Amino acid sequence: MKTLIYTLLILSVSLLIFNATQLNFNDVLEGQSKIAIIGILASLCSILLLWILLVSKKIKEKTKQ
Repeated sequence: MKTLIYTLLILSVSLLIFNATQLNFNDVLEGQSKIAIIGILASLCSILLLWILLVSKKIKEKTKQ
């Protein structure tokens, strides 16, 4: 399960980097930049959720001991 979570984290970070390169800083809220911002926010949400899952797994392991 941990390898799946880490793989998804790597994919989320790579998608975040890809979308950051698609931003046009002159017109941030126009055209492709709007889609890139949505992709960046979605990547950040998935990273946060996966990180919470990892922390909850660690807490579960510690409470078993």
